[in-house]
Amino acid sequence: MHISAKVDYAMRALVELAVSDAPLVRTEHLAEIQGIPASFLERILGELRRAGIVASRRGAHGGYRLARPAADISVADVFRAVDGPLAEVRGDRPEASSYAGPAESLREVWVAVRASLRSVLEEVSIEQVARNELPDAVHRLTRAPEAWVRR
Repeated sequence: MHISAKVDYAMRALVELAVSDAPLVRTEHLAEIQGIPASFLERILGELRRAGIVASRRGAHGGYRLARPAADISVADVFRAVDGPLAEVRGDRPEASSYAGPAESLREVWVAVRASLRSVLEEVSIEQVARNELPDAVHRLTRAPEAWVRR
């Protein structure tokens, strides 16, 4: 799975918004504190706004805030907002794929991949990341030594 810079930057900005005491946080502040190019972050925040994840106000006292509680925003929501579906096969949903002969079971493999991604990404919220209180299922996965081995 490829985690794009857009998803990484979006998550970092959202975690900052989740822990901020300020009613609104300016893009420049988020960009500076997380080391993200401000112009790129502005576009990402626009996508998050259109997805209903952040709200914004323009002007001298403007900025961004979470549009709903951090506990109600999953990592999967962020992926979908900035990168689209969690898993696609040639631009289609995995269940829309079909194969003949010995490749027939690939459809189930692709659906299982999506289900596996969902089992983590839909269960982890922005609040959990911000508080470093990840679900036990995530900790179990990361305790496995093979999880840290690049293949």
